[in-house]
Amino acid sequence: MEGLWGIIRDFFVALFSFDQAHPLLFTQFYFWAFFALVFAVFSLFHSKVLLRNGFLFAVSLFFYYKTSGIFLTLLVFVIVYNYFAAKGLYRLKKEGWRQALTVLSVVVDLGILAYFKYAYFLADFVNNLFGLSIEVHDVLGELLNSLTGASLFRVDTIILPVGISFFTFQAVSYIVDVKRRRIAPVQNFLDFGFYLSFFPQLVAGPIVRASEFIPQLHKPYNLSRRWFGIAIFWIMNGLLKKLILADYMAVNFCDRVFENPLMYSGFENLSALFCYSLQVYADFSGYTDIATGVAMLMGFYLPKNFDSPYKAVNTQQFWRRWHMTLSRWLKDYLYIPLGGNRNATAGTFIIIAAVAVFGSFLSGSWWVAFGVALLAAGIGLWAWLRPDKRKLITTNINSMNTMLLGGLWHGASWNFMIWGGLNGIGMVIYKIWTKQSMLVKLLIISSFMSLSALLVHLTHAPVWNMFTVWLLIIWAGTFVKYCYRWAVLGKDAVVKAPALTAKGAVIPAQLPSARARWISRAWDIFQTFVFITFTRLFFRSGSNLDPALANEQAWNTAKNMVNQIGGAWDLSLVPAMAWEHRAVLIIFVLGMIIHWLPERFKRRYRIIFARLPLFVMALVVVAIIFFFYQFITADLQSFIYFQF
Repeated sequence: MEGLWGIIRDFFVALFSFDQAHPLLFTQFYFWAFFALVFAVFSLFHSKVLLRNGFLFAVSLFFYYKTSGIFLTLLVFVIVYNYFAAKGLYRLKKEGWRQALTVLSVVVDLGILAYFKYAYFLADFVNNLFGLSIEVHDVLGELLNSLTGASLFRVDTIILPVGISFFTFQAVSYIVDVKRRRIAPVQNFLDFGFYLSFFPQLVAGPIVRASEFIPQLHKPYNLSRRWFGIAIFWIMNGLLKKLILADYMAVNFCDRVFENPLMYSGFENLSALFCYSLQVYADFSGYTDIATGVAMLMGFYLPKNFDSPYKAVNTQQFWRRWHMTLSRWLKDYLYIPLGGNRNATAGTFIIIAAVAVFGSFLSGSWWVAFGVALLAAGIGLWAWLRPDKRKLITTNINSMNTMLLGGLWHGASWNFMIWGGLNGIGMVIYKIWTKQSMLVKLLIISSFMSLSALLVHLTHAPVWNMFTVWLLIIWAGTFVKYCYRWAVLGKDAVVKAPALTAKGAVIPAQLPSARARWISRAWDIFQTFVFITFTRLFFRSGSNLDPALANEQAWNTAKNMVNQIGGAWDLSLVPAMAWEHRAVLIIFVLGMIIHWLPERFKRRYRIIFARLPLFVMALVVVAIIFFFYQFITADLQSFIYFQF
């Protein structure tokens, strides 16, 4: 009997304790056992709204505790503070007081995020600037130790709480929307707590607006037979992306190459970079798919977060398809307040100054600040001398600032700033590029290709080898388009700038035949995918690193990979290396083919799966799970965006 009670006691101790080495993940059996129990209890009173919402709020808090331990106290604080702040904000009549409380609330929310995410960076910055020796301590750990009267929590290291960026961004959007009177504050505390902590999307998004989610809390539970099938499909689809595409490629190839690029050839480094581009998409969108399916089973619908981003024909379109809820958040709460496409504001110039200072600190040289200041002065002078171009210039500056801050959102390190800056440059160049004639485009790309080739000859640096090859590919595509347009449409089609719609799209009447448009679109998708993949080099090289070491280590990883990719290749060894990594490369190719399938085809097989008889659906699910099991690694991989 004692043995039985011991087993029961150990079970409950394990159930209600937090294991930092094994957080609760969607890919674990324990999560699905947890969800089965939650769903069974949920089904008993799903029609009783107050009881249902209160139960799911409690379950969400428990889920976060099993994921993040003591950081549950942080989530509870954010819920309590923003609930009362929004109610107070709504009651205030004077605009000055409303503005002050809004600023205070945003500072509190973003201050919490900044402390856990940027404490090391800020401490190093202040120490270097003023010659101090400030050490970083975990204030939350110290507070809890003092409250408990024991040394239960570490205070010498700050650990980033899982999902902190997502629930703080939701809190900020809620406060700002209440201030703008787009929504009324939530009156029931349980409803608001449930909104901010809903467990399927709590730790990695999507970022849900209160206006999208709160109205669902009081709707009667309704899950049709078809929507049940769709929910199961999304869960299976997400697990497939995570376990087969993301984890398999990471464990068997990508992680090994990024950990030590110099041990691998240029071909292997380039292959790992492309595989990582698919891996990060499969990992992040896989989480979103699972969250969407789990939420649907409980009668809640999350906003779409991905729309086949690698089908994008330019960088701007890519960011309308990738992490769509974050892109919309940045647009509504950063880009538009900065002036958007209307004008520049004080915030625009403050961000430029901050970027200059941050860049100087991260690079260790004040020449960076001088260069940014000189560039900003030149752009400002151009805007002053050309009033007709002022709107275009300020729009591009605000876009660039938004992307730089989007990069720093991922972490305060040089590599994330470069990653965000490259995406911003890509968006700005695209806006300028679309307004040029084919002749001008060909001349520009020819000039840059010639300059890059000259730098190869003068410096023999691998980075210029890489750029020259890429520019040669772009030049070839541009030259073919030039020749085709000249032959089919005549001289005017290549020397005149294209007619554009109000949104900057090319007017279809000026495009060649349907087949040529299809080829041109495929080429644009390829070029965009290559560019986005190149920027991932800086994104991945700084991920999963100690913040104190991120700058130097990330830069060295990126530099070594560029040197390997741009260095001399022994082409005779490429077939053998491709065969050695054939499983990973085959999965990559199949993953990209599936990704590029037409949306109507994907919608069709989703509906076919959803309409299967329940018995057949159950057999298919069992077969899929058995298939998944063949790919599961010994140690399940956390979702990439848990660290952000």
